[in-house]
Amino acid sequence: MSRLGSIGARLYRGEVGYDFVGKRMIWYGLSILITIMAIVGLGVRGLNMGIEFSGGAVFTTPKTSVSVAHAQEEAEQASGHPAIVQKLGNGTLRIQISEVDTAKADQIRQDLAKDLKVSAEDINAELVGPSWGEQIANKAWLGLAIFMALVVVYLAIAFEWRMALAALIALIHDLTITVGVYALVGFEVTPGTVIGLLTILGYSLYDTVVVFDGLKEATKDITKQSRWTYSEIANRSLNATLVRSINTTIVALLPVAGLLFIGGGVLGGGMLNDISLSLFVGLAAGAYSSIFIATPLVADFKEREPQMKALAKRVRAKRAAAAAKGGDEPEHGPGTAASNGAGPDVDEEAAAVAGRPSRPAARGRGRGGRPSGKRR
Repeated sequence: MSRLGSIGARLYRGEVGYDFVGKRMIWYGLSILITIMAIVGLGVRGLNMGIEFSGGAVFTTPKTSVSVAHAQEEAEQASGHPAIVQKLGNGTLRIQISEVDTAKADQIRQDLAKDLKVSAEDINAELVGPSWGEQIANKAWLGLAIFMALVVVYLAIAFEWRMALAALIALIHDLTITVGVYALVGFEVTPGTVIGLLTILGYSLYDTVVVFDGLKEATKDITKQSRWTYSEIANRSLNATLVRSINTTIVALLPVAGLLFIGGGVLGGGMLNDISLSLFVGLAAGAYSSIFIATPLVADFKEREPQMKALAKRVRAKRAAAAAKGGDEPEHGPGTAASNGAGPDVDEEAAAVAGRPSRPAARGRGRGGRPSGKRR
């Protein structure tokens, strides 16, 4: 078995672990800081909306040896507006200028033909009205709202409303960070960007549901035991699926990174940048929120319930009684039963809650593992 697989097996059995839920205030603070930075970037720089949303004209020239910088300078002088120029793979240029009407587009095409030394009839011009872009934006917001509503309803039915609320907060967290990165980087927002944003919501939700499903099984009949609190069992469930979440995220990020850095950066694919950046940032943020935001939030919500408060009180009382007896407890890594306050022996009831088989008690042996009875 590989080293990572061995670690994953030990995490699943509860032999090792990390106290994600216990240190949740650190993750909350970090997430709030990142979110504030994203909101500030969005407020200061704003989004670079494409012509699909703001309206304008797109000019496609025939194959030419003119550089992108020279074409951009000529397009801005001809239009009086900022221009975005991309060199396509076949040697043609794609010149995008916002806030241009039909009369202005014809004049710009004539000026571009003269400056680039090509025929005006060979330059293809496409106009996009701002009303069409507004319709696209409205449909995108409507689709996002419907998606969020369906997610909340499904999770509330399949799990419970607290998990649905935690998943919704995690999704909003992912969207805010992704949009903030778009504002800071200055990439153009196109329909491809919207497609990427809607796609990352599915990936983020997948990781969250995997953790929630394990948590639901582990906390079944939780109030019938008094060895672990809800937060401790939530942390054990999170550790059990940790390696799976990491592997899934890495496998998903590798092809997206190829699209972003090779397809968009080296080959200059404009549409690839629009989709791949949102996917790359969103996948990373989704993996982070599933581990550090969603599950700790569920634990916070559940610990406020009277039943969970009573359970935590019983657990503390039992541990205080065990400590008063002065029993020796073996050392365990973080996230294991002992590190969370459990005793050295895991009984059947506690093992069932922890999600792993119990260890049979040694027969005919007294304390410390020595044979009981008198010496002969």
